[in-house]
Amino acid sequence: MSNALPAISTSGAIKAYQSVDGGLAQGDSGGFSALLSRALDGAVNAGKQADAQATQAISGHGDLTQVVTAVSRAELALQTSVAVRDRVLQAYQDIIKMPI
Repeated sequence: MSNALPAISTSGAIKAYQSVDGGLAQGDSGGFSALLSRALDGAVNAGKQADAQATQAISGHGDLTQVVTAVSRAELALQTSVAVRDRVLQAYQDIIKMPI
């Protein structure tokens, strides 16, 4: 019984990556950095929306359910950003430790 991994073509790998990366446009020159930038922008926007909802609730014009939902989204976005940062730093440290 062989444990060899199946061969995959370059075009097959590209198609698989594009199906997972959230549909990055073909003409997008940013690649991974553009994807990461959009994700961070989304996290910042989630935080701003949570602040706006909380401000409305404090002034008596907001709905408590919307405030809780916005704060939960902002918290999830922050946790995701921290997890990605930690993984990037770990990958960098692993690369630095590689023998030349």
